[in-house]
Amino acid sequence: MKHLGSKFAALAIAGSIFAAFGTPALAADNYPNKAIRVIVPFAPGGSTDIVARIVTQEMSQILGQTMVVENKGGAGGAIGAQEAARAEPDGYTLSIATVSTMAVNKACRPDDLPYDPLKDFMPVTNFANVPNVIEVNPKFPAQNFKEFLKVLKDNPGKYSYGSSGTCSVLHLFGEAFRLSTGADILHVPYKGSGPAVADAVGGQIDIMFDNLPSSMGQIQAGNLRAMAIAWPERLDSLKDVPTLAEEGFPELNNPAWYGLLAPAGTPEPIIKKLHAAAAEALKKPNVIEALQKQGASPSGNTPEEFAKEIKEQYDWAHEVVKKGGISLK
Repeated sequence: MKHLGSKFAALAIAGSIFAAFGTPALAADNYPNKAIRVIVPFAPGGSTDIVARIVTQEMSQILGQTMVVENKGGAGGAIGAQEAARAEPDGYTLSIATVSTMAVNKACRPDDLPYDPLKDFMPVTNFANVPNVIEVNPKFPAQNFKEFLKVLKDNPGKYSYGSSGTCSVLHLFGEAFRLSTGADILHVPYKGSGPAVADAVGGQIDIMFDNLPSSMGQIQAGNLRAMAIAWPERLDSLKDVPTLAEEGFPELNNPAWYGLLAPAGTPEPIIKKLHAAAAEALKKPNVIEALQKQGASPSGNTPEEFAKEIKEQYDWAHEVVKKGGISLK
């Protein structure tokens, strides 16, 4: 009897080991078998939300299960990111990464951010990149970037620039510009890009640092004048606007991006399935066209490549915050 008891005990231990290590693989084989929740850590209608919906709608078709976008805005994306970080790592709660949630928030809130961008998530892929732009009110006395920089240098402290808020990624873009060029410009924070763009058009502020999709309509209408873009090459839609690298500032030539994350601990086979679905979706002509209408360029890179992009922007944000003496307090 004692021998049989030991045998059953051994079988029980073996069963528990199988349960611990075999279940994720089994779950991955059957994945997905229900709807997938995708947390967008910003309000509906913005660039993050639009890009997420375009790509996940196509991914739903490929995976055979609905991907339901859920907007959880607030605190620069920290509220939604925190919820996503604490989700069960089973592939059924995912989230959208931005430079704000994965780099800027930690740089600005080193001690009290309720999630760790580098430890609490597993990158799946970068959905799309978006150019950043430096633009001015049409009355600003400069027609190109060189004239723009000269005017700023000749008039220290005279001109102001708007951003989507203190310690937002666009604020850091403006501060990085100030640090690189030595231009003395004043920061005016807004509650989002929309109000800042409106005031730039109205002349209440002179300069705006923005994601291009938010401003493209005003630029094309002649209500704002683009001085330079952060992008690998000139855009067909703005052929006369140089890149910041062309103008001698490659360190400022970083686009914005929107990517897919899973919670840390998600089984690798699930990550691979999600990446394969996203990569396939981002090659579909309808998805490419829809993204391009938003001024976005599809990516679909590997989890390792996306992790590298995140770390690069994480380091960039910390450097700008430190050198610029930026604080939320």
